Amino acid sequence: MDTSQIRRKAKRIWNIFLIVLVLVLIGFIYTRYFFVVGTGVKSGQLNYVVYKGYLFKTYEGKLIQAGFKSSTVTGTVVQSNEFMFSVGNKEIAEQLMLKGGKDVDLHYKEYMGALPWRGYSRYVVDSIVDIKN
Repeated sequence: MDTSQIRRKAKRIWNIFLIVLVLVLIGFIYTRYFFVVGTGVKSGQLNYVVYKGYLFKTYEGKLIQAGFKSSTVTGTVVQSNEFMFSVGNKEIAEQLMLKGGKDVDLHYKEYMGALPWRGYSRYVVDSIVDIKN
């Protein structure tokens, strides 16, 4: 084999490596930030929904769930369950802003990671199931 054949073969291996690397990176980013890991409904008392952010303005909220959980292994500290979430839809966020203190059931999607333009939380509320008086 002469040097030109070796260079072509090395370039071909390098190109295949780069393609595989880019595909693995795309798969990682998709799985981490766009693949829905879980969906569900959370119920509780709506504490607040706010519109905030420096560069990306997003709707963020907190739901206080009934019951208590222990935050230490020994169980000495007891606190309420809080569900922090982001809201992707402006209309849903505005409805929730007017319902602070009400008992609500919210349908959400869970992602492995948060994106700045989607919100601060991995949990994104996509619909209101029920609002109780």
